[in-house]
Amino acid sequence: MSLSLWDSLMLGATAVGALQPLMLIALGVLVGSVFGLLPGLGPVTAIALLLPATLGLPPLPALLVLAGVYYGAQYGGSLPAIVHNQPGEASSVMTSLDGHPLARQGRAGAALTMATVSSFAAGCLGIAVVAALVLPVVSLGLQFGSAERFMLLVVGLMGATVLASGSFLKALAMAVLGILLGLTGWDVHTGTARFVPEALEPLMGRQQGLTDGVGFIALALGFFVVAPVAAELAGLSILAPATGESPAQESPGMDDSPTRAEWRDAVPALLRGTGLGVVLGVVPGGGALLSSLAAYQVEKVASRNRTPPLGEGNLRGVAAPEAANNAGAQTAYLPMLALGLPPNAVMALLLGALGLHAIEPGPSVMKVQPALFWGLLVSMWVGNVLLILLNLPLARWWQPALLRVLRIPRRALLAGLMVACGLGALALGPHGWGVWLVIGLGLLAFVLQRLGCEGVALLLGFVLAPGLEEHLRRALQLSRGDWFVFLERPVSALLLMAAIGLLLVVVLQPGRRGVGR
Repeated sequence: MSLSLWDSLMLGATAVGALQPLMLIALGVLVGSVFGLLPGLGPVTAIALLLPATLGLPPLPALLVLAGVYYGAQYGGSLPAIVHNQPGEASSVMTSLDGHPLARQGRAGAALTMATVSSFAAGCLGIAVVAALVLPVVSLGLQFGSAERFMLLVVGLMGATVLASGSFLKALAMAVLGILLGLTGWDVHTGTARFVPEALEPLMGRQQGLTDGVGFIALALGFFVVAPVAAELAGLSILAPATGESPAQESPGMDDSPTRAEWRDAVPALLRGTGLGVVLGVVPGGGALLSSLAAYQVEKVASRNRTPPLGEGNLRGVAAPEAANNAGAQTAYLPMLALGLPPNAVMALLLGALGLHAIEPGPSVMKVQPALFWGLLVSMWVGNVLLILLNLPLARWWQPALLRVLRIPRRALLAGLMVACGLGALALGPHGWGVWLVIGLGLLAFVLQRLGCEGVALLLGFVLAPGLEEHLRRALQLSRGDWFVFLERPVSALLLMAAIGLLLVVVLQPGRRGVGR
């Protein structure tokens, strides 16, 4: 008998209510806050580095740490964005547009308080939406056959490709490359090695070579740690800190708080940002960044007659993007948990982490491992409570300590990242095979980035490749090789039309067709 929503939440609370899970959540949010604080890093780099360390943990504790890093980074990125105009995380860029002018006026404390409370409120509302919708979405997903599941994954991958910045052709090529890398290795159905030249196999070793497939951890470390560090050392990377005030100079007004009138004025912006984040968080290619951008643009229209205007130190310009990026960060879990469809790079990493622990992503997770499913959901509330305690009552102690992190020499920080990456790579295989694989993938990613190709589309293609292959095989086997099965089933046909519609979006935007940026 299926559990009610309340019973399911109680099951999740029991799973994370012990001391060890709570400590792991606290560790995750603290690490995420630190990585969010450092300009240019953020949750993707942090999760990629921590993936090897979580291999020795059971599935739920591993996911608690990684998930804590994600929403911890959403909070942590606002501190350097407001105080020093150096957004620590991409989704905090919009927060700096009004947060930093407030800090220059001596009201950094008011901006940080508004950012923290908006993040907490929107995060809790976003989690409530996920909890309310997850049961019907999972029930719908369980009714899907292989044809519907295949087309659903195609739509998700196509949506992420269409919404990627830059050239559509480059994004599509990266998605296809990701699928090919995800299918590299032994075919479990035929027992043959795919995409591996026979001449290279003796050089790679029979026990640990490409016939075992391109490891997910190696791909994450190569594309999201080695390549960005190499690009920054070459003076080409987006990791380079934004130009702002020196981190050594602390801004005044850290004890200032918003007035009651300012709180009343900011609540509508907070609610609008939350609503946008809830919707855009589930959109493929969306998530926290797209949510914060959209919320700020909406707020510019809604607050055009306000004084001061947005961009000159209006607390609405802090509340809206912070609420949007945290609501979007929470609702991104809905398609990932319920359907096995990651809407952004962080969810793709978490989906890959499920695979590392031999858990098939998708709606079956709720039935097979309900404690893991609901424990992860409840941990989001726990993480938000820990973060508001970390950011408000304890701000006097921890914020100055984290601000000192910004004074770490950049090259020393990059060296530390590479050392941590190397230690993780050593655990991937004997004879240093993992290190060479990570270096090779990092160099490939560096070249692709120089050509204007994004690694996010490749990552999504990589993690979705096994599901795409499995459901395509199963659908064709059940239909005896009849490709019209994708048109004969109504839901599958509707999803196919959605994929075609996404392609038409590109056709109607000629600037996205070419290979240029």
